[in-house]
Order: sequence, then structure tokens, then C-alpha cells
Amino acid sequence: MFDNNRSALRKKYFDTWHKHVNNLPLEPLEAQILEVILLHPDYHTLLATLDNSDQDYLPEAGQTNPYLHMGLHLGLREQLQTDRPTGIKKIYQTLCIRSGDPHETEHRMMNCLAQVLWDARQNHVAPDERVYLENLKKL
Repeated sequence: MFDNNRSALRKKYFDTWHKHVNNLPLEPLEAQILEVILLHPDYHTLLATLDNSDQDYLPEAGQTNPYLHMGLHLGLREQLQTDRPTGIKKIYQTLCIRSGDPHETEHRMMNCLAQVLWDARQNHVAPDERVYLENLKKL
């Protein structure tokens, strides 16, 4: 699923939602995607049709990219499942206990993930796991 083809990535979200609303069986990855979609009812209408699947979302215009947002959830969840970078699972558990809200905890952690990815892209380097973990520990 995770290639650089924006249309194919977005279509996977549409296909997953279509299967869900039509009670069709999901593949394991689609089940993970659906969990994230269900946390965001504001995206359900967006995912009902492919009409706007090529839309750009501009942060400078105050827009949030729902596909990027859901992708960050999925990426973070993968990190938590594998505990990579090492220690992220414990940080998540601690933050969940403190906040009492796993979804909000994910959002806070995703902000750190997005920042480290942005910095890496801007500097043409791999994401710095050490910096990422340090920022997570500050939450």
C-alpha cells in the first residue's frame, strides 16, 4: 500500500470504506485502515466518492490533509506494534494513562512524527529517531 502513487494510496482508503459500508470482507491491512477511518466520522462523507480524490490540501490555507492524517495514524500504529523506534510503545502507554484518551495520545504523538518526517525531507536525510523519541518524551 505504501508507495509514492498518491492516487493508489487514496484509492485504498476509498476501497476500504466501500467494503465496510457494503459489508464486504476486509483484508488485514484494510481492517487497520478501517479502524482509523472509524475514528474520524468527519472523513466518512469524503470517502463516499472518488470525485475529490485528487484534491490538494494546503496547510498554508489552513487545510488538513485527511489522507496524510490517516496515514500518520497507520504509521504510528505500526511503530507501536513493532516498538520501533525502541521505547515508543512505553511512551505511548504512559501518555495514554496520563491522558486517558488513546486517540488524543495518537494525535499528540503524530505531531512529533510529522515534524521529524518534515525535517528529514527538508534536509534530505533519514528521519532522526533519537530526536523523535526525545520530542515524544517531552509530551
